[in-house]
Amino acid sequence: MSTAALTAGNFWRMTKGKILEGVFAVNKPSGISSAQVVRELQNTFQPSKIFQPYLSAAKSDLSREKPNQRKRRRDKNPKVKIGHGGTLDPLATGVLIAGIGRGTKSLQDFLLCTKEYETVVLFGTATDTYDRVGKALKRAPFEHVTREKVEEALGQFKGKFMQLPPLFSALKMDGKPLYEYAREGKPIPRKIERRQVEVVKMELLEWMEGGTHSHQAPTEDAGYAEINVANQLWEQEKAVPGTSSTAEKPEEKQVEEKKRKASVEADDLVSERPASKQQKTATEEDAIMSGGLPPPTVEPSLSAAKSSNEPAFTINKVDSNKDKTNYDAPPTTKTSKTPDPSQPPACRIRMTVTSGFYVRSLAHDLGVAVNSAALMAELKRTRQGEFEVGKNVLEWEELKKGEEVWGPQVEHFIDDWVAKKNRGERGVREESVGEEREMRS
Repeated sequence: MSTAALTAGNFWRMTKGKILEGVFAVNKPSGISSAQVVRELQNTFQPSKIFQPYLSAAKSDLSREKPNQRKRRRDKNPKVKIGHGGTLDPLATGVLIAGIGRGTKSLQDFLLCTKEYETVVLFGTATDTYDRVGKALKRAPFEHVTREKVEEALGQFKGKFMQLPPLFSALKMDGKPLYEYAREGKPIPRKIERRQVEVVKMELLEWMEGGTHSHQAPTEDAGYAEINVANQLWEQEKAVPGTSSTAEKPEEKQVEEKKRKASVEADDLVSERPASKQQKTATEEDAIMSGGLPPPTVEPSLSAAKSSNEPAFTINKVDSNKDKTNYDAPPTTKTSKTPDPSQPPACRIRMTVTSGFYVRSLAHDLGVAVNSAALMAELKRTRQGEFEVGKNVLEWEELKKGEEVWGPQVEHFIDDWVAKKNRGERGVREESVGEEREMRS
């Protein structure tokens, strides 16, 4: 069915009530994967009253299927169809766009829009995942790292440049994720290609001297095989932490990939115009923001509380021998207003970037640029396209308060998106008609 089916008139069928289909955004908490967020939303929406018209319509559609089609279906009961428009790592928080029903067909449009992030970079240590939940691959001096040197180094990461994805990313080579080569201690079949990215805007928001913050590097060291593979990659790209970077300046690099069409000016068009051919052929890899490691084994649940004494969120028990990764908060250390030169400094950076940008790679490369090492300690996606935290994004905590709280908000966000999309499509049609008349005259 075409996108025209999302008009306000078609939101009403021969069912009792309004069928909600469209796009909205939720403020993802730290500690769960993007896929887990989708599952929790589905589990919350499935029994709700507001989505019963949707389920009734879906059930009616199933009843009209041919007998052989029904037999092939594993699940005979319809569910609220939900997908997301751009992966966030378990460590990260912030905007996660979700599509419901036919709204999932528009999620591809959000892969190429610009995004805004705030991240904390901690100097002195490089890890296999380029963030604080990984294992330490190398520790480097940090006493010489100052705010002035970092601000100067950030200049080389502004504008368009070729970025090397993290080794422990979800990108694949010969059908196998890169992180599997590293974990198995096997050599990478061929050179990892850099990808063209663009930093539209970047600024250093806060400088934190050592001892004045609570961010801390992991204490566990990576194994020999992982260190060996990482060193091979870094030496190949002349990006070994703790050494001077010999990488070419952005303006001297040869652009080997097609230019990305996303820009700040195009953000509003993401929800107002149909997807272009380039957008329709975008791969899921373009949606992955910063590593996309396999999800943790700890899965928060949004099951409703039976009484005021029972928490709405529950954590499933896991085997003590399994992954104990703590995504929720960095290790706490004693902090004071007096800087401690024996502790590593950190900084908070805000940036606006195009699709395919790896924030964790920026943190790692920034450490190399200042002749040290660095990792991503925190990450928050504050904006993606038209959705911005604090403006038109559903807070995760609202889901715990019941349908009477989150229901009206979800309906409002979806209605707003549908209205904007319809206005955009009408504008495109009117522009097309105008061009045709001009050609005839």
